[in-house]
Parts: sequence; C-alpha cells; structure tokens
Amino acid sequence: MFEQIDREVFLAYSTYTTIVLLKMMFMGPLTGYFRLTRKVFTNPEDARAHGGKDEETKRKYMRTDPDIERVRRCHQNDLENIVPFIGIGLLYAFTGPDPSTALLHFRIFAGARIFHSIAYLVPLPQPARGLSWMVGMGVTFSMAYRVLKIGMHL
Repeated sequence: MFEQIDREVFLAYSTYTTIVLLKMMFMGPLTGYFRLTRKVFTNPEDARAHGGKDEETKRKYMRTDPDIERVRRCHQNDLENIVPFIGIGLLYAFTGPDPSTALLHFRIFAGARIFHSIAYLVPLPQPARGLSWMVGMGVTFSMAYRVLKIGMHL
C-alpha cells in the first residue's frame, strides 16, 4: 500500500517541481517579449493594438518568426514533459522512496529540462536537445515504474 509521504521527499519534490514550473512559466513572457520586439502577432487585435492601424501594416505584423516559433515549441515541449512529471512525481513520492534516490530523480529531471531549454533556445547542435529530453523522460518513466511496481502488490 502507498505509504505516508516522507517530509524530506515531499520538500524535494515541491522544490524541484516549483523550479521546473517557474521555468515553464517564464516561456510565456519570453514569447511575448519576442512578439513585441519583432512586431510579430497572430491575432488581428494584437497587431492593431501595436501599431497596425491600417490593413497593410496589420498584415505586415501578422506573420510568423522563426525565433518566436522556436520559443513556442520549447514551451510546448515543457508542457508535454513537465505536466506528467508533476503527477507521476507526486505519486512516486507516496511510494516511500529512499530520500537520496528521490532527490536524484528530481534534480536530474530539473537539470535536464533547464538544459533542454538552453539547447533549444541557443540553439545547441543536436544531439544535445534530444539527449536532454531523453534523460528527463527516462526519469519520469523510472518514477512511473516504481509507482506501478508498488501498486501491483496491493
């Protein structure tokens, strides 16, 4: 049966979850910064609000930009990886893992996600981004395995 959550494990979980959530939250304002500085918008009302008063200027502002799309893809990748980590990590914390093992899982995941963003935004040559993605995913699968293994014995 799932054990009562260890205080040390929960504090580690909450610390590293907060770090990756803040990192993910930073991507939204970063996208906005790029949109404003490059005057690239996806919505007509945004283009109009930032100087696109006539149709020609508004059309000029409504386009895509490779740097903005890179930030958006990085943010999307965060959503696809950090959200599962949050849920599985919490369930993992309830399985009574060794605190040092749990801390290692949480630290590796956070480090991998931070490095992934750096590799995506700089951009660093592949396989840097791909490897950091695989490391983070591996951590989440490792925690999921323990959750399922402990749960199978109920």
